[in-house]
Amino acid sequence: MTTDEVLAGVGPRLRQMRKEREVTLAALSETTGISVSTLSRLESGLRKPSLELLLPIARAHQVALDELVGVPSAGDPRVRSKPIEMGGRTHWPLTRQPGGLQAYKVLEPQRRQEPDPRTHEGYEWLYVLSGKLRLVLGEHDVVLTAGEAAEFDTRVPHWFGSTGEGPVEFLSLFGPQGERMHVRARPRRS
Repeated sequence: MTTDEVLAGVGPRLRQMRKEREVTLAALSETTGISVSTLSRLESGLRKPSLELLLPIARAHQVALDELVGVPSAGDPRVRSKPIEMGGRTHWPLTRQPGGLQAYKVLEPQRRQEPDPRTHEGYEWLYVLSGKLRLVLGEHDVVLTAGEAAEFDTRVPHWFGSTGEGPVEFLSLFGPQGERMHVRARPRRS
């Protein structure tokens, strides 16, 4: 929808909203401080809507400005993404927009690995859905089970993976620096 199309729809929307509320132009003028002739021209499309005119009208009708302007709906909020195989793990992106906070559902297969702690800028949050997740964080070596969460500064040396007793499924949330480390970086070869 173009800007002109959005603006063309404002006048009829204003008229409809006022009539549904059974408010006269004179009463709306008194409430908003906008002249009757200006309100009439807005409703008929002879005057382009501006923020300084729409804000008092939105307040008078007790609606969000978006409702007056007719902002299109955001669309389907569901995230449909393809799994990413990396380093033996399967990652399902749970966010659409690159950059900023990222969320992934991760499936780590049953395997025994030697921890290889790394550091990078950022902050991470893990939540175990099923199985057992081994987390090595600085001096700590802990096992998280279903329903447990961990959060940590990624500047602390850290590593996480399967305990070797079965697969583990978990959620991972992190900022842009963590995204570069976990999703885009290639694993080191021994």
